[in-house]
Amino acid sequence: MNIYEALKKDHIEVLDLMDELIALKDDDDYREVLVQQISDALIPHSRAEESVFYNTLRAVDAPKKEVFHGFKEHMEAETLLKTLQAKDKLNMEWKSVAKKLKDALSHHINEEETEIFSIAKEAFTAEEADVMGEAFLELKPKVKEQTSLGKSADMVINLLPPRLASKIRDFGISMQK
Repeated sequence: MNIYEALKKDHIEVLDLMDELIALKDDDDYREVLVQQISDALIPHSRAEESVFYNTLRAVDAPKKEVFHGFKEHMEAETLLKTLQAKDKLNMEWKSVAKKLKDALSHHINEEETEIFSIAKEAFTAEEADVMGEAFLELKPKVKEQTSLGKSADMVINLLPPRLASKIRDFGISMQK
């Protein structure tokens, strides 16, 4: 599966989960399950997308403004997700935050699937898109296994220049042995 198909598949999944969440009644206990499913889908997707897709775009000198805008929108979505998780646990006004998160995700996905995909399709061959798709799919479950701190650290590491990020990841792996 190429990177574009893999990303679109995830986009559909998370938006469907958001629709299901927003449709719930305020007192539905299934809400907690859905919020966790959204988190389990969104965070690994974001970290793998940043690492494989955005950072590969950075390496081929794609327009930095668009790439870093994607990183920024990931951070904004994750802030809304954390707010949603907290409000869900406190049973406070969670639905308005869920709607804001869905709007933010819809905006990001639309920009990504039009502007960023267009830039990437000019920069990468079909074979490169396939390799990125496989790397993305391989990385997602590894991210999901990380602690919350590890996922946050990866967000910061993904923003670093790729060769520096690689050295930090290598150092982290050697520290775990």
